[in-house]
This record gives sequence, structure tokens and C-alpha cells, in this order.
Amino acid sequence: MTALLLAALLVRMLGFGSSNTADGGLAPANSQQLAPDGPPQAQTLAMAGGLSLDVPVTQGRITAIVYHATGTPDAIPLQPVGKQRNEGFLARIGDSLFGDGGRGGPSYYVDSGGSGPDTGSVDVGAPAGTGVYSPVDGVVVSVQPYVLNGLQRGSIVQIRPDAAPAVIVTVGNLSRNLAVDVGLPVKASQTKLGTIVDLSKLLDQTIGHYTSDAGNHTSIQISPAPGASPLL
Repeated sequence: MTALLLAALLVRMLGFGSSNTADGGLAPANSQQLAPDGPPQAQTLAMAGGLSLDVPVTQGRITAIVYHATGTPDAIPLQPVGKQRNEGFLARIGDSLFGDGGRGGPSYYVDSGGSGPDTGSVDVGAPAGTGVYSPVDGVVVSVQPYVLNGLQRGSIVQIRPDAAPAVIVTVGNLSRNLAVDVGLPVKASQTKLGTIVDLSKLLDQTIGHYTSDAGNHTSIQISPAPGASPLL
């Protein structure tokens, strides 16, 4: 490789993957430019052992996808599927020289703040009111209120996935959907769990550091089912 070609490669790498923007295939924050709401196309978001999580909102409305630590010891780390937009400099050079191994899936960021595994939870950003669909096939085992500052601000839905009954998939930042209750069978990318609630005036949302809006989102986390030892 000539010195000129190497220099050009380094310049391109230095300008790639900044965590300060949400461009590169992600939807703009202006809702007038977003795709119509509805079920997402079936697409793998992340893995946890043999369990696959599907993208929970329609792809045209996604503003950013951010993995981060939860600070809870029982969170099972997720394995993102796709291209990390803020990966390290050496990893970016390796991808340019040798390819990224054919990784599919949506692009994402990893936020290194907080305690615990950096992929303990994933936030999928979209405007408030966007529909959120189940990321797995399974059965709803819990519907809980999300309480903030002493008031209910939304709901949390927990699902026991058919493919991994020893774990619980928790989907948060949802409006209350009266059609979703304990015992309801759900299908990945098909069953609507609720819509994204607006927490922009109540929280400094981590995902907002990677988007051009306040960072409203739904969150997904996996943890062991009570009394079970997960064998993913």
C-alpha cells in the first residue's frame, strides 16, 4: 500500500463513526419526514445466546439504536447485530481493509457510561406515539406501571419467549395498551405492545446524546426468569 493510499484511508477513518450525529440511514427527527407508522419489517436487532430479538418499531422511524449498561447485576448482555457506528479506530481500519464480516442488521452505537456490561440494554429511538411491537414470540407474563417522580408515566411489558423460557424480555417506555395483558400470546414484529411515551421533559435520555431530538425511545432488556437458570 502506497503512503498516499494509506494517508487517504486514515483520513476517512478519522471522519467515520462519530457518536455526535444520528445520520447514515437513520430517520430524521422531524416527524413530517418519517415513514408512516406500523409494524416493522422482520429484522434481527440483537442476539442473546440462541434467542433472537427483532427490531420493535418500524425502521423508517428509528432515530438511533444505543446499547448501554443498566447498573443491574442480572441483566444478560446482548450481542448486537449490525454495524457499530462508534467503534474504535483500529476496528474501523480493520473493517475497511478486510471487510466487516458480512454483518447485517441495523447500525447502532454503544454507550460506555454506567456500570455493568455495555450491552446490558438497548434503546431504540423513535418519536413519541410510534408503535412498539413485540421483539420475540412468546407470552406476556407481566404488565407493570412505569412510575417516575411518584406518577405513572407509562407501562412495562414482560414477555417469556417461546425460544428461551428461562429468561424474561422486558420492554419499557410504553403507553398502556388495554389489549395487552398477562397470558396474551405475542408474535415478533406483529403484536403491538403499545406506543412510545414522551419522557423528554422528565429525563435526560441517554439516546438523546446520539440523536438530533430529545431521545424518546423504547428499551429492551433480558434477565433470568425468577427461579430459573438461563440456558441461552
